[in-house]
Amino acid sequence: MHTFPFPQAPRLDLEPEYLRLQRDEPVCLVRFPYGEPAWLVTRHADARTVLADPRFSRAESLRRDVPRVTEVNFAGGIVAMDPPEHTRLRATCLHAFTARTVAQLRERATALAVELVDAAAASGTFDAVADLAVPYTLRMICELLGVPYADSDRFRGWAEAGLATTAITEAERLDATGRMWEYIADLIARRRVEPAADLISAMLAADERGVRDEELVVIVMAALVAGYETTSTQLPNFLYLLLSRRDRWEELVAKPELVDTAVEELLRFAPLEANGASPRYTKVDVVLSGTRIPAGAAVVAATVAANRDPRVFADPQALDLARDPNPHLGFGFGAHFCLGAPLARLELRVALGVLVAALPEMRLGPPEPRWKTGMLVRGPVTLPLEAGRRCDVT
Repeated sequence: MHTFPFPQAPRLDLEPEYLRLQRDEPVCLVRFPYGEPAWLVTRHADARTVLADPRFSRAESLRRDVPRVTEVNFAGGIVAMDPPEHTRLRATCLHAFTARTVAQLRERATALAVELVDAAAASGTFDAVADLAVPYTLRMICELLGVPYADSDRFRGWAEAGLATTAITEAERLDATGRMWEYIADLIARRRVEPAADLISAMLAADERGVRDEELVVIVMAALVAGYETTSTQLPNFLYLLLSRRDRWEELVAKPELVDTAVEELLRFAPLEANGASPRYTKVDVVLSGTRIPAGAAVVAATVAANRDPRVFADPQALDLARDPNPHLGFGFGAHFCLGAPLARLELRVALGVLVAALPEMRLGPPEPRWKTGMLVRGPVTLPLEAGRRCDVT
């Protein structure tokens, strides 16, 4: 039995153990720091099966000693539901959080990205995390949810606590979760009385399924954590991957029409998850890659490994900005496919497009980036950049 998570590779390198297992032992038993053993799957086809096949349950995690990296089992919320309850809550969000809603945010996202890039260019050097990614994604999600930006520092701390493993104590995490719950519950109560032009009001107006306030709190909390923390981590990840491979950055500067496919490729290539996807449980015996997994077993899909599977992706270790098609699992797959994927794609495409056009000479600057530890996601804490020449954005 293998010990998991594997020792973290430096920067954004993928741990070599994943690729060895993918080749030689694609379905294997692993032991997490806490909880029962789990089966780890590393091939793309198997990961898709685990994430989407109804023979696998997320709700069972509420009744089990879930394999995990934290002492306390924090399984819960919409991500720990199965149909039909999961379908009911997800539909409420989908009715409000449509592609059209997101498209209407493009103008705001562009204006905000230009504003932040202008400030970065004026200073000459800037931190891609503190000066760009954090204010950009935090302001976008606050405006979408109708949260006053004056409260954004509190929201940032709560969201970061939601994805912490060993970075904070269990007591600190529980306290942050409780405070976020109280704040959002109060906001929902106010929106029931005084609707506004925001996502919470839209969900309340679209709800035809009798979603209770506490269920709506769960949805909004998930949207906040996913909508802020993961995207604010991925944007610096993307910049690091491009700027540390200078030819890739220069290719994008020369061919800005590649921004959309570049975002998809970077979602595939950047190993955002530090500890695998949330465990599923088999309802019946299941065979994956020739290995029989018994009913009632925990199974973890290693999407970061699946995204490098040579059975699906030609030259998977190469960062190919024109890769198409690109069936990556960066947003998951199946019933739990990321609800915020349209917003994340919009924010990442807009920000990257503005940066490529406005700061074509941008470079990694001293000092070296500092990297997150003790979190469910991988990325820089700081990413110093040199802005270079500022060009007009048309």
